[in-house]
Amino acid sequence: MLQFFRPPSLKYHRLCETGGSGACAEDSARAFPPYRTEAISMPINTEFIDALASSAPTPGGGGASAYCGALAAALASMVGNLTVGKKTYAAVEDQVQAALADLEAARAHLVQLIDDDAQAFLPVFAVYRMPKDTPQQIEERKAAMEAAIDGACDVPLRIMDACSDLLDTCEFMAHNGSKMVRSDAGCAAVLAKAAIQSASLNVFVNVACMDDKAKAARYRDLANRKVRRSSAKADAIYSFVVEQVDPADE
Repeated sequence: MLQFFRPPSLKYHRLCETGGSGACAEDSARAFPPYRTEAISMPINTEFIDALASSAPTPGGGGASAYCGALAAALASMVGNLTVGKKTYAAVEDQVQAALADLEAARAHLVQLIDDDAQAFLPVFAVYRMPKDTPQQIEERKAAMEAAIDGACDVPLRIMDACSDLLDTCEFMAHNGSKMVRSDAGCAAVLAKAAIQSASLNVFVNVACMDDKAKAARYRDLANRKVRRSSAKADAIYSFVVEQVDPADE
């Protein structure tokens, strides 16, 4: 159990102290519970993190990428949940509710991809244990590796696609969600970008083992295009959020 306290933002605290008025003050007062400084207990499940730190071949980078994407979806959901029901954002209420449903599905999908990635690596791991003492065994090993790598590339690409879609929702939340948690929408976008980039590395390391160079080039090009497109969007979201939360930063 991790002991910590999470007060509302400093901006909110100052508004409360000074009796701030207007939409921003009203929004902040409704976005957060009354100011509390006592410690609360938050259960932190470290089972996956401990497994990741172990010497076991799975989970690895692919699972970590999906986990990171799930965190991004969860954080974007927090923004939505602190937006719904607020008069200030009544105009986008239905859109936020729809986005929350999409985020819940995305989070579940990315959690499933953690296990899918581990399962996809098992055939690759099995190939490494195949004998290679004779020319025939070497050829059988190459063929098995080629088939196994297809599966090992598929899951990271699915992680990239899921997180790319997630960025669209992060962008919506950054522009339309509660201003008091706009920075969290930016954090979600940064996490989604990290998930995409780290998943791409799992594609690159796998295609390097392919004998079919044309197929390897297709996988490599696909991953690179996904990274470029999503990175541009994530960076734009980040820049927008920085401008909004800290206008003095130039």
